[in-house]
Amino acid sequence: MENALYTKELLSLYKTLSDEKKEAFSSQFTAQAKNPTTVFGCSAYLGMWGIDRFVLGDVGLGVAKLLTLGGLGIWYIIDLFLVSGRARAKNLELARQVAAKI
Repeated sequence: MENALYTKELLSLYKTLSDEKKEAFSSQFTAQAKNPTTVFGCSAYLGMWGIDRFVLGDVGLGVAKLLTLGGLGIWYIIDLFLVSGRARAKNLELARQVAAKI
């Protein structure tokens, strides 16, 4: 997912909330959101062992990546390109869930 589109969608979701709900949304979302840059760093340094997938909450894929040593390196390289977008997509799902609960 592109960074500009990610930011635009988060802002539009935030603007739909009332003033009293914005603070609660911000605190809950920032406590649970995954930083795409941090996830990329995990992927670059520890991706062969699936740590990046565990951080994102994809436990099954993390175990599979761990047991295959990053798909013999192929999955590791592919995830270097995909993991930041996956983190943004997970954050948008989280933002929608938090906004629905509030």
